[in-house]
Amino acid sequence: MIEVKNLSFGYSGTYVLDNISTTFEQGRVYGLLGANGVGKSTLFKLLCGLLTTKHGTIDVDGYSPSLRQPGFLSKLFYIPEDFEGPAVSIKNYAAGIAPFYPNYDEELLRTLFNDFEIDINRKFTTLSLGQRKRAIICIALAMNTEYLLLDEPTNGLDIPSKLEFRKMVAKAMDENRTIIISTHQVKDVENLVDHIMILDKRAVLLDKSVADIQNEYRFEVSATAPEDALFVEPGLGGCSYIAENKSGEESRINIELLFNYINSKK
Repeated sequence: MIEVKNLSFGYSGTYVLDNISTTFEQGRVYGLLGANGVGKSTLFKLLCGLLTTKHGTIDVDGYSPSLRQPGFLSKLFYIPEDFEGPAVSIKNYAAGIAPFYPNYDEELLRTLFNDFEIDINRKFTTLSLGQRKRAIICIALAMNTEYLLLDEPTNGLDIPSKLEFRKMVAKAMDENRTIIISTHQVKDVENLVDHIMILDKRAVLLDKSVADIQNEYRFEVSATAPEDALFVEPGLGGCSYIAENKSGEESRINIELLFNYINSKK
């Protein structure tokens, strides 16, 4: 489990994260949401030890990320939004890092490369953004780390690749793994995440399982919204709205609508 306690971090005297506390538990796919500049990418870098905490602590199964100990590094794989890749072939890159990950699954990697139609002999530097993303996602999943951090993983992917990405992540999940996906493309992960966290600079605005959110709220689309609607967004020919779930019936969650509602209450 990842435990974040009273975490603060800033650049040039300006705090990006200010006294943030939360946990990321095993066996869950987290959707990490937030407006631009609230510190999602910074949080990822802190969790990986690429940045050092100014105040507060981060504990990853007893490890302090900033120490970058081998035992810690073998537990975690991070894909940044702007991943470029080195000037080596995809095949050689995967072979070069595999020894550092004790749960690496070579057979899974071959399957993923085949599913994503990736030419493993090409160098990262010759690939488009979408091609690089597909390649590194395959490699990350095949390393079988306990923690997988994905920053805007569907940026650059076409529609078929986004579908394949969701299938791969769902297949890779088990009760011992934690996947955290930071994204603005909420439609791409709406049917994938089972826990939603909405981050602000000075607070975690929402930190609930999808099941709990569906128990609490009802998400509907209709010609008009009821008077007791908590939040309404107009659309063509009607509106989308959130209301209290008084009936106890489950409705399909609308993450974008939820995000806008939560942020409207700040």
